[in-house]
Amino acid sequence: MSLRPSVDQQRIMEFLRQLGEQSRAAGRIYLVGGSTVVFEGYRSRTLDIDLTLETSPAEEERLVRALRELKDKLSVNVELVSPGDFIPLPSGYRERSEFVGRFGGLDVFHFDLYSTALSKIERGTEQDFADVLALLKARRVEWATLEQCFHEILPRFGAHSLKQDPADFEKKFRALEQKWRAAGGSL
Repeated sequence: MSLRPSVDQQRIMEFLRQLGEQSRAAGRIYLVGGSTVVFEGYRSRTLDIDLTLETSPAEEERLVRALRELKDKLSVNVELVSPGDFIPLPSGYRERSEFVGRFGGLDVFHFDLYSTALSKIERGTEQDFADVLALLKARRVEWATLEQCFHEILPRFGAHSLKQDPADFEKKFRALEQKWRAAGGSL
């Protein structure tokens, strides 16, 4: 358990600003998971800033060093993680990533919200379900497209990892579907 305080939208913005100041080359940063949910105001706080880097190998080394420094300087937890670490990514994920802003030489995006939602469903905590329901209620994620992405990745789920259980993933997806219906959401 971390002794560092949780982060809010303002702290994420400051983190991105300072990271952008340290960048020397063009690159992309993707906010992932709870970082996106907090940044967009659907939840007030998260335990860490989850990111995916997409840049040249030399710039990636520079950014990882900068991330280490900023973690301590700003007293935040930072994780380099992608929804692709937990689920097969659905087609079109890169094109669905939403632009957040430019910070120095870095273009910051939200990682595809459908991939984010599916990875949260796979993890399956109450907070994860609440985050996905918030994205659905805000119409940032549409149920029909989410279900289409789910059906696309389900045959590949578990093909490369014993940790991934397709039956459990489907059970969690159906549990979320029930919560969405109970909240008045339409399928």
